[in-house]
Amino acid sequence: MDTLMKKLVRTIEVSLAAADAARDAVQEIIKRGADTGIFFAGAKGRGNPSPDLTAQDKEFLRAVSIRPDR
Repeated sequence: MDTLMKKLVRTIEVSLAAADAARDAVQEIIKRGADTGIFFAGAKGRGNPSPDLTAQDKEFLRAVSIRPDR
């Protein structure tokens, strides 16, 4: 169990660091006068995915300084 907890903590730390790095990059792009956006594309034959953003999707977008309401 201890090994799994360490793995979980490390995974969370890496995820948070990646979100910080992404947010910093987006802010630098905006500061230089450009705009940012994320485009989602799905593969054919994978069911009927919903085009709606989940609460987790919106939280991630806000974490990297992208307004999900656009």
